[in-house]
Amino acid sequence: MIDPLSRLRPILAWAALAVILAAGAAQSAATVEDASAALKSGTRTAERLFADAPYGVDPVVTGPVSASFKQKQQAAGCDSAVWPKIPTVCYPD
Repeated sequence: MIDPLSRLRPILAWAALAVILAAGAAQSAATVEDASAALKSGTRTAERLFADAPYGVDPVVTGPVSASFKQKQQAAGCDSAVWPKIPTVCYPD
């Protein structure tokens, strides 16, 4: 004799799988929309340039740079900038 609950187990398992897949697809779509909105805005910030650095990136350049680059950094106030509001001009190309 077959238990009524044993007939429902596969149906419940498939329904749970469908819900999990739908939630994953919705999250993926939201991430893609956020990324496309960031690209459409046209603004490049240090936070977007270095998204994989959760604690920020220090704009101190340790290598040789031109005098014009140093002037740009001084004009942008890179010495006093605080993450995530660091202008992209503070980083060399």
